[in-house]
Amino acid sequence: WGYSDRGVLTGPYCIIYGVGALLLVVCLRRLQHTPIRIGPVSITPVLVFLGIVALTTALELAGSYIMEAATGSWMWDYRRFPFNFQGRVALNPSLRFGVGGMVFLYVLQPLFERLTDRMSPRLLSQVTGVLLFLFVTDVVHFLLT
Repeated sequence: WGYSDRGVLTGPYCIIYGVGALLLVVCLRRLQHTPIRIGPVSITPVLVFLGIVALTTALELAGSYIMEAATGSWMWDYRRFPFNFQGRVALNPSLRFGVGGMVFLYVLQPLFERLTDRMSPRLLSQVTGVLLFLFVTDVVHFLLT
């Protein structure tokens, strides 16, 4: 329990999770808000879950190849899980990313939107600027070391 540095940057963020979150919002927002039914039962959440699993698995696979090309290895190994591909992706973590993605899209993202909607445009711009500065500084530090 507690903080563990799981990324290559100094700050408390993991680039692949941030990219994944953006990918989910951009790719699945329309589907998430489209009612799709089989009879009286809405299957939209099931389709969103499957979309999350597919997108996060593809991102994780691509990320492992990019990391391997850049650093000689990648930061996770799923060979201990059944139904894995080269230890880069596996069914169990993909399903867990699906659950986490559902929590993100249906709980955390709406809360974040409500929070930012309450901010004045000026405050939102200032907060965004500070966070962007910190992130860019961290990336530059990583690239120079």
